Amino acid sequence: MNQRITPDSTHPTASTKEANTVEELSSDRGLGREPSLDAGPPLADHKVAAILNELIETALDGEKGFALAAHDSKDANLTNVFRQGEQSCRAAAAELQDQVRTLGGNPEDHGSVKAAVHRGWISLKSAAAVRDSKAILEECERGEDYAKAKYGEALRQGLPPAVRELVERQYHGVIANHDRVRDLRNQYRS
Repeated sequence: MNQRITPDSTHPTASTKEANTVEELSSDRGLGREPSLDAGPPLADHKVAAILNELIETALDGEKGFALAAHDSKDANLTNVFRQGEQSCRAAAAELQDQVRTLGGNPEDHGSVKAAVHRGWISLKSAAAVRDSKAILEECERGEDYAKAKYGEALRQGLPPAVRELVERQYHGVIANHDRVRDLRNQYRS
């Protein structure tokens, strides 16, 4: 007897899983889009803390990347933009660390090498070596693309309302950082 097996719509297929790559989440067509509000079921505090710790690492990597960009930039206007990005990332990390403590967890206090590589901050060192403003801006934009993707992933989880509100607010800050860097990069391309 032949049974026909059909895909279960409650389980994502491999192609659905593959669609959630950093490239798609941070592609030009996805810039500034709100992540789906269809969050999963509520998560336990330790799982929420783990998600927030990933965002802390991302924010700390961003802080270091923007600090490096500010240090190596020859352009005073860009240096100011990079310093603002650095401060924004530092404040975001501190706020997330407080939330992890509130949940009873131990917050991360450093970035991750793996995330730094993915975010492009390691490549920023190469761009900064030649002190080319356009190259530095491109690497900063790549870093912010990664941050947008990480925040988007977090927002698709079943975060408690207060935590979700915090992550959404920070997500909008990441978008603002990204767009400011992108607009400057476009100016330097012309």
